[in-house]
Amino acid sequence: MSNYLASIDSPADLKKLKPEQLPDLAEELRRFLLETVSETGGHLGSNLGAVELSIALHYCFNSPEDKIIWDVGHQAYTHKILTGRRDRFHTQRQYKGLSGFPKRCESQHDAFGVGHSSTSISAGLGMAAAADLSGRKNHAIAVIGDGSLTGGMAFEALNQAGHLKKNLIVILNDNEMSISKNVGAFSSFISRKMTGRYFRDLKKEMQGLLRHIPAIGSDILHFAKRAENSLKGFLTPGSLFEALGFDYLGPLDGHDLRQLVEVFNNINELDGPLLVHVMTTKGKGYKPAEDTPDKYHGVGAFDISTGKGAAKAAAKSYTEVFGDTMMQLAERDPKIIAITAAMPDGTGLNRFAERFPQRFFDVGIAEQHAMTFAAGLAADGYRPVTAIYSTFLQRAYDQVFHDVCLQKLPVTIAMDRAGVVGDDGPTHHGVFDFSFLRHLPGISIMAPKDENELRHMLNTAVYSGVPMALRYPRGAGYGVEMDAELKTLVPGKGELLAEGGDICIAAIGSTVHPALLAAEALLHEGIKATVINARFVKPLDADLILAAARQTGRVLTVEENALQGGFGSAVMEALYDNGLQNIRVKRLGIPDRYIEHGSQAQLRRDLGIDADGIAAAVKVFLTGN
Repeated sequence: MSNYLASIDSPADLKKLKPEQLPDLAEELRRFLLETVSETGGHLGSNLGAVELSIALHYCFNSPEDKIIWDVGHQAYTHKILTGRRDRFHTQRQYKGLSGFPKRCESQHDAFGVGHSSTSISAGLGMAAAADLSGRKNHAIAVIGDGSLTGGMAFEALNQAGHLKKNLIVILNDNEMSISKNVGAFSSFISRKMTGRYFRDLKKEMQGLLRHIPAIGSDILHFAKRAENSLKGFLTPGSLFEALGFDYLGPLDGHDLRQLVEVFNNINELDGPLLVHVMTTKGKGYKPAEDTPDKYHGVGAFDISTGKGAAKAAAKSYTEVFGDTMMQLAERDPKIIAITAAMPDGTGLNRFAERFPQRFFDVGIAEQHAMTFAAGLAADGYRPVTAIYSTFLQRAYDQVFHDVCLQKLPVTIAMDRAGVVGDDGPTHHGVFDFSFLRHLPGISIMAPKDENELRHMLNTAVYSGVPMALRYPRGAGYGVEMDAELKTLVPGKGELLAEGGDICIAAIGSTVHPALLAAEALLHEGIKATVINARFVKPLDADLILAAARQTGRVLTVEENALQGGFGSAVMEALYDNGLQNIRVKRLGIPDRYIEHGSQAQLRRDLGIDADGIAAAVKVFLTGN
């Protein structure tokens, strides 16, 4: 068994290997990925599929001078290992360890920080333009998956790249499309030959010669170009990219290192925008991941021999409860529509999709389109529920404003993974939605204290007749008893959970339960707290909060959202607007910085929004410190 990996601490070390040694290195890397991710969790399937591609890129190009930009980052683990982070890779996605995504401050080889999809071509084009302006000859290489190409931003970038004609290489890592052996093999053969120096030089000479033939030269050249394009269009699926101004090569076998190295070496000297279409297998080399790639996209720790993960929590997750409630609502109301942006499993809508296929729409990685699509359905009398992770809804802000709220259309926005999400870090924490939605006229925003309240809030939203946003956290609920019937909540009405004269703790969403635990602990120390479950950040139950504020003279707000413009800000505005500027207020939440990765429990402890942190803040507040 080879042991090449132990000697590779940089791309320069990789280049010392002979081409025939690279397949053995690929197998070592797969074993290393499996052993590590099975212990730490992470994005497995896509990374197993990108091993050879990553090796070939670093073998043929010269990072960091050549800029390799990984879209999303779900396929960049091998890149991290080959660029000096092998010894620390076991810390990836762990508290204070390596990020699960490329990160500029982590390595000079991480050319661009990523987390959300469809950005790599835009960033790569910017770097290609910068190289051109600076007179440099380095390459900009954007590696993007087929799923990310559904994002409109990717096509905007392709469109401009074809117009600017900068030296940009786009690697399309396609792990879904199936192409027959004969077509694929012949097409890759054509691509390899057409990238060779002899063919390129001959093509340029012939073009120059034809242009100088009097009268008919340009016509012959035009005909030759049409013939070449027709042949390529017949043999390859690249006509779309060529229409956008790219030279297209492929599809190539993304697991054939000899072929990849040959093509990548050939394209080193090509000019202008180029798209290389590479076919890979998600989960390559690990049968459970190959058989069910969707289940091995993002995984927790698991047993390699069986593929099974740790036992699930006893309580259902908020995501599962959301999915169950959507099924319940849809069974009785044919107007209920479910929409997701490439996340049917992640949003809990997979069973809805099976049961009601005509009323389920997966729009791909296109959150902007998802919101306006929902607005169109609502305008024609349907009750659409758009389930999008909180962090990804940021991409659809203009559509929420212009196409939903401005037109007062009854779209329900279900924001999963709100608050800190854990191991995926700052790009995925959903800690800004209160702030970027609250100022929009006409929208209602709510967050449940537990999974049972989530059900009632969803029922309330779909029948409200107005735009409503519902946010809920990642992970398991509390295992509370579920009410037999769905209720309709009164918009803007909170819930008084405990009464005390010393302080009012006003909490919302995931912070309500910790606030109650903190109040119980404080009671043992003689501190009596009023606890309010605000339910709504907009419209705010000002009457309930103002009454408690007058009684206690102090209000502590707790939220899992940015402090700027969030729930605490709404409470302070209500106090000020009602002439209660003398009430002392302290806010707990997300400070003015990006929160790194770590477990949800660890991050909440660091932020002081768990039960212990809330109790400690109350005691400091009461002593006047």
